[in-house]
Amino acid sequence: MDKKKVVVPLVCHGHSRPVVDVFYSPVTPDGIFLISASKDSTPMLRNGETGDWIGTFEGHKGAVWSCCLDTHALRAASASADFSAKLWDALTGDELHSFDHKHIVRACAFSEDTHLLLTGGFEKILRIFDLNRPDVAPREVEKSPGSVRTAAWLHSDQTILSSCGDSGGVRLWDVRTGKIVRTLETKSPVTSAEVSKDGRYITTADGSTVKFWMQISNFGLVKSYDMPCNVESASLEPKFGNKFIAGGEDMWVRLFDFSTGEEIGCNKGHHGPVHCVRFSPEGDSYVSGSEDGTIRIWQTGQKDNVPNGSSKDEVVSKMQDLHVGSQSQGQKTGHLAIHSRSRFHVG
Repeated sequence: MDKKKVVVPLVCHGHSRPVVDVFYSPVTPDGIFLISASKDSTPMLRNGETGDWIGTFEGHKGAVWSCCLDTHALRAASASADFSAKLWDALTGDELHSFDHKHIVRACAFSEDTHLLLTGGFEKILRIFDLNRPDVAPREVEKSPGSVRTAAWLHSDQTILSSCGDSGGVRLWDVRTGKIVRTLETKSPVTSAEVSKDGRYITTADGSTVKFWMQISNFGLVKSYDMPCNVESASLEPKFGNKFIAGGEDMWVRLFDFSTGEEIGCNKGHHGPVHCVRFSPEGDSYVSGSEDGTIRIWQTGQKDNVPNGSSKDEVVSKMQDLHVGSQSQGQKTGHLAIHSRSRFHVG
């Protein structure tokens, strides 16, 4: 990407408070889906390519800190300050189950086989819920050394990754024993931890540093880059692994070369700190969520499906004028259809 090139994002409105988490589904037969979490208590589902609003999950009574979709994008989960994690039907928007906790829940993640839901939060406990038996008490692994900030699965659901909001490091837990088997050391609390699509890398953001840990070296540190400011989130391009993005307190979304750490792009547009960034599963775009309440989808230029006779900026501008994804505008289109599947439309 030419550093001087101005990238015009798709701007997705709809949230009334800061956007604190975003999550892409894998590629499904019905396309790619994007879910966002916000302090306004209402997770939102969108078309992952266009940003079109599909529906809003209604039921939480506090800020939603984390959200995710299962492998097939059939169910969603959310973690909230209302002391609950919720399971949703991603086709209808219906709440399937609410898992009560005793304190704020900050993280949630579906297992790869979609049968389990992992949660963590201020209780300093990682819980594993069996989604085939949601009323059964969850399994609890060894107590976390601090309040849980992030949580994820790896090694085909044999290992859990988590970080704490009040201490540095990323901990890897053996699911079978419930014990910590390795700690990836960082100086500052890890605010973002992403497992790469192929499982080879863990990408972390802590303070003003982005780090990459590699599985074949027992998740040893292979690269560490200092950022221009404190960053809250980072994501590695999933197809080629040749670049990564980071966003933080300076309100910019920066693109870097993975091999050298050189900044190769800087996207301006948000009007508040950037809380979350993620690459799309195809690597042809990435998304950012901000304190300003907006979601922005940025194209990388890897795949340009531009109609003949139109510039890419013209197409982006037209798409922005058409929606982009607010609830009131979405209602005008009636029942939204994503590829071959119709999904819920909450009024």
